[in-house]
Amino acid sequence: MIDKQALRRELKARRRAHVEAIPEMQRALLFRRPPGALVDLIPEGAVISAYHEMPGEVPASRYARWFFEAGHRIALPWFADRAAPMAFREWTNPFVEDLLVPDPFQALQPDADAAELVPQVALVPLLGFTERGERIGYGGGHYDRWLEAHPGTLAIGLAWDCQLVESLPTEPHDIHLAAVITPTRFYGPF
Repeated sequence: MIDKQALRRELKARRRAHVEAIPEMQRALLFRRPPGALVDLIPEGAVISAYHEMPGEVPASRYARWFFEAGHRIALPWFADRAAPMAFREWTNPFVEDLLVPDPFQALQPDADAAELVPQVALVPLLGFTERGERIGYGGGHYDRWLEAHPGTLAIGLAWDCQLVESLPTEPHDIHLAAVITPTRFYGPF
């Protein structure tokens, strides 16, 4: 049996080394515009959730800005506290980070008075993924629980190329992604 915590540590280290090896100027150019294959999957006017990236994560806020300019409402994960279920609240302008406050996990989220939204498309962070749409996250199960409760939501993983793995130890509660985007490839739809 694979130790998921050890796998997560390994994947975080691999991601950190990969991102640090990309020159800053080049990193600044990545994930500016979603690929046409993704845009084609998204219904007009859909609410899209992103996440405010932590160090090493794919900069989902860049896609949030692009979709906002294309007329979509943007939502970010929101937590009342570490034990609370994940909800999504509106990021009314993804060009203004001052609209965000720290969440219980050291990321940023909208304030508690921001409108609660239900995204039709969720841009999902991950530590590893397979070519079949399997995903391993950080271990909290927040996205798996939320996506299970909202089966109509299109879940799109954002990853660096180094996060592709041959297989993952999946469990019945793990939700598969509809697609995964890396700087060099669009995997899916699955």
